[in-house]
Amino acid sequence: MNPTAGPSQARRHYDSGSTFEREIGYSRAVRDGEWVFVSGTTGFDYTSMSIADDIAAQAHQCLLNIDEALRALGSELAHVVRVIYVIAPGADFSATWPVLREAWAGILPAAMMITAGMSDPRMLIEIQATARVPDREPTV
Repeated sequence: MNPTAGPSQARRHYDSGSTFEREIGYSRAVRDGEWVFVSGTTGFDYTSMSIADDIAAQAHQCLLNIDEALRALGSELAHVVRVIYVIAPGADFSATWPVLREAWAGILPAAMMITAGMSDPRMLIEIQATARVPDREPTV
């Protein structure tokens, strides 16, 4: 929820308020110069720490969480250049395709999908993203 500056203003961190970040010790996203790196993000609604049972709904929430982190650090989904999808074994990745196709329409980031066990059996998908901070027009 709060972007925080580290020792250098060029590097900033974003904390979504997720209990995972606090308990494990990482940032939801880090901006370093013109790049924003978003950690693997699951389909939890971090305000209620609840998660849907459906992989498509989880994918949609992942993207909402990622977009919030990107916006807090000066970027947005439209500037994503790379995504990595982690799918729980047996989960139906194809059920997420309409959600992903809508989110990435016209953007078409480089992508990779792997299958791996999740730390919580309710998690069906996790998405990691890398984005650029767009060039801003100088103000006069």
